[in-house]
Amino acid sequence: MILSHSLITIRKRLIHILGIVLFGLCWACDTERVYEQYHDIPENQWFIDSVQTFTFTIEDPSIPYNIYYNIRNSVSYPYYNLFVTYYLTDASGKQLSSKLQELLLMDTQTGKPLGEGLGDIFDNRVISLTKFKFPQKGAYTFKIKQYMRKDPLPEVMSVGIRVEKASQ
Repeated sequence: MILSHSLITIRKRLIHILGIVLFGLCWACDTERVYEQYHDIPENQWFIDSVQTFTFTIEDPSIPYNIYYNIRNSVSYPYYNLFVTYYLTDASGKQLSSKLQELLLMDTQTGKPLGEGLGDIFDNRVISLTKFKFPQKGAYTFKIKQYMRKDPLPEVMSVGIRVEKASQ
């Protein structure tokens, strides 16, 4: 019985390590990605005053970029949508763009989650800005604030962004 338990533990660890390696390989092959980061939401409760802030660097301002929201939520998220406002600023703090946006996380008719999921956790990638041209090379900050009527907003596990080169 002890030997069997040890083999199961070793097998689980090997599967975990293999998963990490495969994830790393897929991550390395993503040539369009410029930046991608998630922030975990404490206790899966996103408060209105908890603004999620992401700072990234643009090296080539001559090409357009897409910016996506990455939202991880549980299947127990109580709404089909999520209202957020983003604020995009340059290194000097000058606001380049800001907009209130509605993100659909569930099908409005069936209630079925729209993102990629495993078990009761779903990842949603929703476009925020399409083919955005940054004015110059340098650092930029993208802030996200939730604008739902519920405070705190339950069952939001993490919030992130992805910046990628747009196809021209």
